[in-house]
Amino acid sequence: MGLNSLDDVLHEQVKDLWSAEEQLVEALPKVAQAAHSSELKQALEEHLEETRGHVKRLEKVAGQLGISRGSTQCKAMKGLIAEGDEILELDGDPVAKDAAIIGAAQRIEHYEIAGYGTARTLAGELDLSDTEKLLDETLDEESAADKLLTKIATGGMLSSGVNQAATR
Repeated sequence: MGLNSLDDVLHEQVKDLWSAEEQLVEALPKVAQAAHSSELKQALEEHLEETRGHVKRLEKVAGQLGISRGSTQCKAMKGLIAEGDEILELDGDPVAKDAAIIGAAQRIEHYEIAGYGTARTLAGELDLSDTEKLLDETLDEESAADKLLTKIATGGMLSSGVNQAATR
């Protein structure tokens, strides 16, 4: 497929997001299990449920646009998940590891925010208001997840004394 129109670009973006979300559904349970903080674990588990909803929403978008799943694989998400897996394999202080998990999760959220923002804007430009609305719902959820991760990190976890303990 070439990129000869905004429709083509939107279709490519939706397929990429669809693959990304499906990969996350597979990866998030392992990340949630590795989290030390109960607040972080709960946030990751809740986002897993949201992510399952994102897949369903993208299936609806794909139906609206006449897109079949195909063999598209989001290479960026594959790489982001691989980087997260490397963090999960490391030993160390549980709080420091949670901080690293949050960093990896926020990189994923930022990637998704960029993708959904692009797709939503394209749908708007193409006067596909139903599609635009669905993509905007997911964009709002991804943004909220990013803000929650920041809140968890800055709400006391990072000032819990991990650096003081590490210098002993």
